[in-house]
Amino acid sequence: MARHPRSPDWDGWLRRWDEQQTSFNPDRERRFAAMFDVAEASVGRRFRALDLGCGPGSLSVRLLRRFPSARSVAVDFDPVALRVGQGALGTVDGRLTWVDAQLGSAGWVARLPKGRYDVALSTTALHWLTPPSLGRLYRDVHRVLRPGGVLLNGDHLPWGARDRSLSRLAGRVRRVRFRGASLSSEWTGWRKWWDDAKKVPELRPFFRLQEERQSQHPRHDEVPLDLHERALRRAGFRDVAVVWQDVENRVLFARR
Repeated sequence: MARHPRSPDWDGWLRRWDEQQTSFNPDRERRFAAMFDVAEASVGRRFRALDLGCGPGSLSVRLLRRFPSARSVAVDFDPVALRVGQGALGTVDGRLTWVDAQLGSAGWVARLPKGRYDVALSTTALHWLTPPSLGRLYRDVHRVLRPGGVLLNGDHLPWGARDRSLSRLAGRVRRVRFRGASLSSEWTGWRKWWDDAKKVPELRPFFRLQEERQSQHPRHDEVPLDLHERALRRAGFRDVAVVWQDVENRVLFARR
C-alpha cells in the first residue's frame, strides 16, 4: 500500500511566523491591540475589514477573534505566506477571504470582493512599497472605503531627512533594547523561518513563484513617516495622525 506524505503542520508554521516576528518587534501584540482599539472606536464592532499585506494572516486571525461579527479580506502577493495562512486558518467559518494581488499595482482592486470596506489595516507590510506604489495604494484604498471608514498602518515608520538627529536617536534606542546586537542579528529568526520553509516539499512550487515575482520588485529605502502622511492627504484622507507609537514603531491613522 502506498504511503501518503504527511501534510505540513500549517498551524506550527504560523506559530513560528508569529514567534520570529515578535523577536524583532517585542511590542507586536500591543500594536495589534492599539489598532483594534482605534478601529472599534471608529467603526464599531461589526465591520468589513481589508487586511493589506496580510502575510499568513496574523492580523486577520486576531481581528476575527476579537470581533466575532467582523469579516476580513486578506490581500498579499507572496504565494508562500498565502499558502501557509490558508493551510492554518482556512476561511474561519466563511469570515476570512484570501486574495492574491500586488498592492499598489494597476488593477489590484479588481481582485477584491465587491463592495465597500469599513476599515483597512496593515502591519509590518507597506514598507515594501516604493513611494509611487504607496501613493497609488492609498488612492485605491480611499476609493474602496466607505465614507467615515479608516485606515490603520502599523509599521516601522522612520523619521525623514529633516529629523536626522531623531533618526540617530532611534538607532541608539534599538541598540540599547537589543543589547548592542546588530540589525542583522535581529533578523536571524526571520531568515531561519524562510530557510526552513524552503525544505517543505509542498511549498517548493510556491517558492518558485515567489522568486519570479521578487525579481520584478525594485529595492528601495523605507518610506519615512512624513511621506506617508503627505501621500494619505493627497489621496483624500483627513485626520491623518500617529495614534500610537514607541519611538519609530507607530500606528498611523487616516479617515476617509
